[in-house]
Amino acid sequence: MTLIIILVVVVLLVLGLIGIYNNLVKLRNNRENAFANIDVQLKQRYDLIPQLVATVKGYAEHEKEVFLKVTEARSAAMSATTIGEKIAADNQLTRALSGLKVSLEAYPELKANQNFLQLQSEIADIENKLAAVRRYFNTTTRELNNSVQTFPSNILAGMFGFKKEPMYEIPEESRASMDKAPEINF
Repeated sequence: MTLIIILVVVVLLVLGLIGIYNNLVKLRNNRENAFANIDVQLKQRYDLIPQLVATVKGYAEHEKEVFLKVTEARSAAMSATTIGEKIAADNQLTRALSGLKVSLEAYPELKANQNFLQLQSEIADIENKLAAVRRYFNTTTRELNNSVQTFPSNILAGMFGFKKEPMYEIPEESRASMDKAPEINF
């Protein structure tokens, strides 16, 4: 009888450990899938940027430095391979695109151009989708990190190499500009 109780306890313990391990794998895969969704949106963004730059170049020939920064940031973002590199490259591209938006303010006739308006609308749509998938990525990262750091799953996580993963965060240099209210000019 004692042997049966010990056997049942061992089987339940093993099943519990298997469940915890499988949950950790599921959470890691959800996080990777969430980043794959970001990759899809980033690819659309990267595909639209050359069109936007080409449209704007005709109006703003002397803004070469801004275009160069956008083009370089896009290239860096497309060649990034790890999640960390992609996050850093995407943040660099976001900053470059912000510089482009500021430069565009000097060209009211460009803002009336139908091709430009359509591209601007498509980019705004992609930026909104990117924000949504970044939020989802951070949610899946938080869930994984919670499991990696809480007992008893933290024991199994450490044994099998699961670790706390970074969130998709705004770089420190961009935070200062976000604290200011946007200027609206008519």
